[in-house]
Amino acid sequence: MSHTAHIPSHRKPRRSASKLALRAGVAGGVLSTIAVAGAAGPANAEPVTETIEMPTLGALDAELASAVSASAEASQQEALDLSLRAQEDAAYKKAAQEAKKAKAEADRKAEAERAEKAREEARERASRTAERTTLSASASSDSSGRSSFSGETQVASGSAAAIVAFARAQVGDAYVSGGTGPNSWDCSGLVQAAYRQAGIDLPRVSSSQSSMGTSVSLSNLQPGDILYWGSRSGSYHVAIYVGGGMYVGAQNPSTGVVERSLDWDTPSGAVRIL
Repeated sequence: MSHTAHIPSHRKPRRSASKLALRAGVAGGVLSTIAVAGAAGPANAEPVTETIEMPTLGALDAELASAVSASAEASQQEALDLSLRAQEDAAYKKAAQEAKKAKAEADRKAEAERAEKAREEARERASRTAERTTLSASASSDSSGRSSFSGETQVASGSAAAIVAFARAQVGDAYVSGGTGPNSWDCSGLVQAAYRQAGIDLPRVSSSQSSMGTSVSLSNLQPGDILYWGSRSGSYHVAIYVGGGMYVGAQNPSTGVVERSLDWDTPSGAVRIL
């Protein structure tokens, strides 16, 4: 016999895996049933049965849909709240800007009203000042018998206008004894320069200037007349009448050239050269 001839095995044939699993499952089930029955109590006790319901796939889908819906509603509500807050913030910002603009406009109007009121008060003060000046120039005769001064507005013309304009243009200049301009004067130097504007040459000193022309009353003065203090032939001071009860003269070192009312320093007389 060949050494490769088939020799029957003495081993038992293997059972298939599926049959073993089946037998094991049956055995396990029998043993489990016996164990449960033994633990339940006496043989005559009725077995306890309990049904455990497992959720179905449909129920899970419904709960999931409900949760998703609730989440969507919450997100929508949050978005709505954010939108409302944004609208409220925008409305507040707009209201604040409008209030600021309204306040600025109110302040501007109030400032304009204050400025207009100040201008009106200034006009009233100027008017009262002019009235007082006119009243002051219209003084009546006093106990010494001096004549009253006319406060009526008088407009200079021709040569008189040139003399008055020049004299008033020097108001504010300094007084210097012997001064003949252009920025400092004494009384007769100013009168001489003013009359030169009308083409008239006057003497240099006050006493000679007051001796010229025709003597006129202080109540009948005209712009351009020469006022003097002291006697006509021996005057120590002269000035130019500019109308409205006012005169311009180089008074003294402390005042310089000024425009004053006749009542401030009443002259002794006047002469008319024009």
